[in-house]
Amino acid sequence: MRVTLPRLPLAALLLCLCLPLPPAHAADPVDIAAAKREGRVTLYTSAPVQMAQKLLARFEQAYGIKGELFRSGGSAVLSRFQNERAGGHIAADILAVSDPAASAALARQGVFVAFKPDGMAAVPETLRDPHGYFIAQRVSILAHYGRADLVADMPKSWDALLEPRYRGKLVLTDPSFTSLQLGVVAMLSRLKGWGYYEKLHANEVLLVPGNEQALNMVKTGERPIAAGADSQYAREAQAAGHKIAISFPSDGTFAIPASTSIVAGAPHPNAAKLFAQFMLARETQALFPENGIYAARTDVPPPPGSPALSEIKLIAMDEDYIETVSKDVKGRFNGIFQ
Repeated sequence: MRVTLPRLPLAALLLCLCLPLPPAHAADPVDIAAAKREGRVTLYTSAPVQMAQKLLARFEQAYGIKGELFRSGGSAVLSRFQNERAGGHIAADILAVSDPAASAALARQGVFVAFKPDGMAAVPETLRDPHGYFIAQRVSILAHYGRADLVADMPKSWDALLEPRYRGKLVLTDPSFTSLQLGVVAMLSRLKGWGYYEKLHANEVLLVPGNEQALNMVKTGERPIAAGADSQYAREAQAAGHKIAISFPSDGTFAIPASTSIVAGAPHPNAAKLFAQFMLARETQALFPENGIYAARTDVPPPPGSPALSEIKLIAMDEDYIETVSKDVKGRFNGIFQ
């Protein structure tokens, strides 16, 4: 089955976050008894591993349903999921990745089950499909961050990363591994040209697979600055006592939702629906800011000490464009950095 979905840019994100919530819709039913009989749910996600484990543990505590986790970078998660599906094997019940373009494309291919959980109306319209094929669970904000005790002045913009004083100090994630970086590279290469990345490479940037590795480089001081990385990792490090400074680029940055989708043909369909509903419960959403992550619901405040999304200058993501050029972007980027 193919479905037609509206494509909404993230440019309207700030407006939606400032408006009153729309009227609540009737939630789709969940058969809790059937979910408990299935007894298991498998989550494929690019969320920080500790956060994903915490969510599954809370879900098991609430319903007695055990969770299985496959966690990697967004592009790696999507690659595994699509390869399994192409081979006729569906292992994932829930797919949760930070790649709006991929989520929309998979929904149009009939890969997901439409499901409108309770709490869906609390998520801005720009962060969800009206039919329920994908719904944001959290929002990643890209930033430059680094060791405040090793870097006196953090880069304040994207162009600042090219300055000689940051030579050999930067770590960058790989768009072939993390879908967050894929969207960023697609947009910045269009806005600034590929010459920008050639200059960035010339500034002796270290390339690592994903945000976990970038954070580790910053914490150890081996590379004291993460360039255009997921700020939720920086807040996680701050909460753990690390001296981390965060800088949202003054020339604009990107807000990228991580969406939850129920996989068609999943082995535990009722448990998947129950978990999707659990993910949007206000109590569950409140766990995200407690762990330094922006929640998808508008009635949940930002992480402590963090600015509201309305206070951050955002650059709209062109999801149509990203979907069209993703393969070429990976190839061009790899040609520069590898």
